[in-house]
Amino acid sequence: MQYLLDGDLWAALLTLAGLEIVLGVDNIIFLSISAARLPEEQRGRARTIGLAGAMLTRILLLLSVAFLARLTAPWVTILGRELSGRDFILLIGGLFLMAKSTLEMHEQLDGAKDAAASGRPPGRISFYGVIGQIMVLDIVFSLDSVITAVGMTRNIPVMVAAIVAAVVVMMFFSGAVARFVENHATIRILALAFLILIGMSLVAEGFDVLVPKGYIYFAMGFSAAVELINLQVRKRRRKPEGK
Repeated sequence: MQYLLDGDLWAALLTLAGLEIVLGVDNIIFLSISAARLPEEQRGRARTIGLAGAMLTRILLLLSVAFLARLTAPWVTILGRELSGRDFILLIGGLFLMAKSTLEMHEQLDGAKDAAASGRPPGRISFYGVIGQIMVLDIVFSLDSVITAVGMTRNIPVMVAAIVAAVVVMMFFSGAVARFVENHATIRILALAFLILIGMSLVAEGFDVLVPKGYIYFAMGFSAAVELINLQVRKRRRKPEGK
């Protein structure tokens, strides 16, 4: 009961949960685009398993604070620059995200045309292949949020509760986000461009060049707002034709 009445505890919980949701936006976008390559009946299950895996990954990282400390310590020095385990993970994850997003963008632009010309359905990936890709990126996406959480509070139960609450919220909205992205080709391309931008920021962070997340999220939000206005304009232009 004492903990339930602790205002500082609740403030930390709500702040951390909000941060986890914000930092999980890129995770949801990647998850939605990856799951879109699966048959429709498997997409919801892939999103749920992917987010559950993200939750377990973040909780395991939280419970191994000593491991996190070793990750942030220098491992090697290359050309006078010290690189830690975290730097290597960010570099590899950023390059993977950029390559994956570029290939997906190519598939979106040329895959449907090639499939129509050849008479074959667009390329798909196996269910476990999607889950594997999601789990790899979850580790990269989890690092920043976990390190942020550890920096804000050392209360493990609060951090775990914040992660669980954030993932539950993301599970609730992931289906709507995925359907919206799948139903609008321009939004899919924009989302892939966001992921390339995030991949570049991860590579930059791997080289200790800090790109403030606020700049990235502002660019994403502004671009999304402009595209939503374009969608409304196109919808209004089509209405008279349908009458």
